Amino acid sequence: MKRIVMLVLAALTLSGLTGCGYNVMQAKEEAVLAAWGDVEASYQRRADLVPNLVEVVKGYAKHEADTLTAVTEARAKVGSMQVTKEALSNPETFAKFQQAQGELSSALSRLMVVVERYPDLKANQNFLDLQNQLEGTENRINVARTRYNKSVQDFNTSIRTFPNSLTNKLLLHLERKEPFKAEEGAKTAPKVKF
Repeated sequence: MKRIVMLVLAALTLSGLTGCGYNVMQAKEEAVLAAWGDVEASYQRRADLVPNLVEVVKGYAKHEADTLTAVTEARAKVGSMQVTKEALSNPETFAKFQQAQGELSSALSRLMVVVERYPDLKANQNFLDLQNQLEGTENRINVARTRYNKSVQDFNTSIRTFPNSLTNKLLLHLERKEPFKAEEGAKTAPKVKF
């Protein structure tokens, strides 16, 4: 009888462990890291395209050195930042990374304004190809950010809901991950004047 009680207790304990969410949380954290890898790959693609774009524009707009310098410096700043797994849980580090990416986006926007001043440049096939690739890359970045945020939401929810929250608190000690947030000023719609 004692043996049967022990077997029943062991079976209940094992079945309780399968519902504790340990593996689910591990899988969701891996999904967050994979989604972050996609974001980094998209940013790397953009960083790789920028020098080619700058070189093509340089040939046409030698006197637009300030804008070209800003783009080059923003790219260098982005390239020097390394975001580790731990940084995904650190709001300050994550905000710095997001700010650097925003500065590069801003510099690229100014570069596109410069391009508007040079009709010959807009007609250059190399420039058009690079511009199309950059536009596609910006779309990829947006998709990767959206997927990352979804993974972060799933992960953060999984570590905060019962019974996973107990397992996390007692065994794993996983921290909330930071999602991408809108840049300052993005909440205000731009004014277009003709």
